Amino acid sequence: MADIKVQNGLPLGYGAVVTSEGVNFSIYSRDATRVQLILFNSEYDQKPSAVIDLDPVHNKTGSVWHILVCGLGPGALYLYKMDGPYNPPRGLRFNFHKYLFDPYAKAFSNGSVFRSYNNLHSVGFTANQGGEVQDLSDFPKCVVVQDDDFDWEGDRPLNRPLGESVIYETHLKGFTASESSGVAREIAGTYKGFTQKIEYLKKLGITAVELLPVFEFDENENGNSNPRTGEQLVNYWGYSTIGFFAPKTSYAADRSPGGAVREFKQMVKELHKAGIEVILDVVYNHTAEGNERGYTFEFRGIQNDVYYSLPPNDKEYYMNFSGCGNSVNCNHPVAYEFILDSLRYWVTQMHVDGFRFDLASILTRNANGSIPALPPITTAINVDPILSKTKIIAEPWDCAGLYQLGGFPAGENNRWSEWNGRFRDDIRRFMRGDEKTATAAATRLCGSSDCYNHDGRSPLASINFITAHDGFTLNDLVSYNYKHNEENGENNRDGSDDNLSYNHGFEGECTNPKIENIRIKKIKNFLLYLFVSQGVPMLLGGDEMRRTQNGNNNAYCQDNELAWFNWNLAEKNAGLVQFTSRLIKLRLDHPVFRRISFFRDDYEKGAIPEVSWYDVNGKVPDWGKAGKFLAFRLNGLGLDNDFYIASNMDIYDLTISLPALSGGKKWYRVADTSFDAPEDILESGKEESLQGQLRYVLISGSTVILMSK
Repeated sequence: MADIKVQNGLPLGYGAVVTSEGVNFSIYSRDATRVQLILFNSEYDQKPSAVIDLDPVHNKTGSVWHILVCGLGPGALYLYKMDGPYNPPRGLRFNFHKYLFDPYAKAFSNGSVFRSYNNLHSVGFTANQGGEVQDLSDFPKCVVVQDDDFDWEGDRPLNRPLGESVIYETHLKGFTASESSGVAREIAGTYKGFTQKIEYLKKLGITAVELLPVFEFDENENGNSNPRTGEQLVNYWGYSTIGFFAPKTSYAADRSPGGAVREFKQMVKELHKAGIEVILDVVYNHTAEGNERGYTFEFRGIQNDVYYSLPPNDKEYYMNFSGCGNSVNCNHPVAYEFILDSLRYWVTQMHVDGFRFDLASILTRNANGSIPALPPITTAINVDPILSKTKIIAEPWDCAGLYQLGGFPAGENNRWSEWNGRFRDDIRRFMRGDEKTATAAATRLCGSSDCYNHDGRSPLASINFITAHDGFTLNDLVSYNYKHNEENGENNRDGSDDNLSYNHGFEGECTNPKIENIRIKKIKNFLLYLFVSQGVPMLLGGDEMRRTQNGNNNAYCQDNELAWFNWNLAEKNAGLVQFTSRLIKLRLDHPVFRRISFFRDDYEKGAIPEVSWYDVNGKVPDWGKAGKFLAFRLNGLGLDNDFYIASNMDIYDLTISLPALSGGKKWYRVADTSFDAPEDILESGKEESLQGQLRYVLISGSTVILMSK
C-alpha cells in the first residue's frame, strides 16, 4: 500500500464511514491504552499491508477512538488490535496479540475465524506469540461499505398491518440448497437463489418470510462430528453472531467484498415487489465468543466488562442466560446504543420489515441478571421513532428459567408480539387426543386472552405456531414419539424430550395406508387451527409439503439434505400444498379470523355473541367435562359470513347438531379434513351446500369448517 495520509477523524458514526476524503474509522473502547488499525490489500493476504497506530491525544474523544484514512474507499479491508489491562478478576481481557473485528462492520470477507484459531491451536499457542494468528489468509476481514450505492427504485419497508400477516419461517440457505429446488447450482442456497422461489411463496399466500439468522456468523465453531459418517458438523442455524450489521457472506452468490450487501438488498427488493415482507431472526442476547475459554476476536478484546454480563464477584467468568457461554449486557448504555444502531441500520439501509428476537428475555435483564420493571432496551425498541412501524417479535423466555409469555415488558402502549409457546403446546395436546384439553385449546383459538387481554394489548400480541425451526417438523410431529438426534454427535442428549407428539402406531416413515391416512388428517387439522385462530399465524417452512428431518428435532448442525428443503415433496404432496394455500386465502379473505380486539363477554339480551361454543348436541358445553370435541361459531356481525368450526379428536365418529341460521341462510362446507384432496377444502366461491342443515357426521380425528351463505 502506498504512503498513507491520515487525519484525526471524527468520533460520530461508529464503524467505517465513507467520506469525500476517504474513510472515517470510529470504535469504542474505554480502557484500551493502545489501538491499531490494520489494513489489507486483499482478503487472502497473509500479513497486513499497513498498520496505523492511533494517537490517544489526537485520535481519541472520550472513550471513542477515531481516524480518517485519506484516499481509502469502499471495499477496503481492515481489522483492529487493542492493548490494555489484562485483569480477568476485574473483567478486563485486553490482548494485543488478538486481531479484532469492528462491531459495526457492514460486511466481512471470506474466511473463518474459528478455523484460523483452531489451526493455530493445533500447533500450540506458546509457539505463536501468545496466540497471535500468523497467517491471516483465512481470517475474515471487515469490509468498508458504501451505503448509498444501491438503486432501490423507490422501495421502502412495506409496513403491512400485522393483523394481515401470514409468516413463513425458513432458513435462507436451506430453502434452495438442494438440487431438488431446481435453482441453478451457482446460486443455490444464496440470497439470489431465494428470489427464484418467490412465485411459490406468493402462490401459497405468504405475506412475510421470517429468516433464520443471516447476520454474519461462523459455521465452523461446531467441533462435533457426525458419528455415522464421520463428517464435520457445523453451525447451520447461525444463532452465534459475529457481525451485527453484516449479511452473511457465504449466503451470497457474489462473494466479492461487499457483494453480500448488494445481493441481500436485491433479495429484499424482489420480495417487496411481490408484496412479501422480510423479518429477520436476530440474536442480540449472546455472541460467538463464548465463555472464558472462548476465542477473543471482538467484544472481549474491546471492552469485555461493558459488552458482557459478568458475575459481580467473579468477573473472570460470564453470566450464561443464553446457554451459549455468555450473555450480552444489553441494558448497559453502550450495548443498548449498539443494539438500537444495528436495528435502525437494517431498517433504513436494508429495508427490513421486522425482527424476531431470539431468547428475548435476556434483553430484559440487568448486568447482574435482575429484571427491572421497565428494561431500557425493550422499552426503547418499543417506542423508537425509526422502528415505530417495524414488526417486533419476542421469544419471551431464556435458558436460565425466565419465562415472560404474556408479560414481555416494554412499558405503555406495548406493541411487542410474542412467540406463543402455550398455543403450540395446548393445540398439540388437543390434537393428540389428550383428555380435558378442549378448554385450553378454545382459549388459544380465541387469541389467548388469558395471556394478552391486559394493558391495551390485543390478539396481535400472539404469534401462533405449531412448529418452528427448533423442534419437530409438522410431519415428524405426527410420525415420531421420540427424537432421533444421534447424527448431531451428542449421543441424542440435545433437543427437547417434551414434544407432545404421537406416531400413530409406527415410529417414522411408513407405508401403512391406515396410519398414513390418520397422519395426513392430523397435519390438516393442525394447519386448519393455525389459520382460523385469532392472532398472527407463523408456518414453519416446508410443513405445507410434509418436510421431514427423520425425527431430528434439533437440526442446528445439519447443513445437508436432512435440514434442507426437498422440493420433490411439493409435487408429491401437492394436495396438502393446495390445502394450505386455500386455508391462507380463507383467512385473508375473511376478517372474522383476523380480529384486532378480543371477543366480548357481555351482550344485550337476545344478541348473538361474537363467538358461541357448542357441544355435540348443539348446546352450551359443560367446560368442566369438555373432552375431545370442540365446536364454535364465529359471528360475522353483518360484515362477514358466519363460520362454524368443529373438531372430533375421539376415536369414534360423531353425528353433531348444527346451530340454526336465520334469514334464509344455509350452511356450506368449506373444508373437512377427513376428505381426500382436492375435496378436503373447496375453492372460494365453490363451497358445497349441506343436504341436511341440522346435523353433520364428523369423522373421528377430523375437523370441519362450515360457512353461512
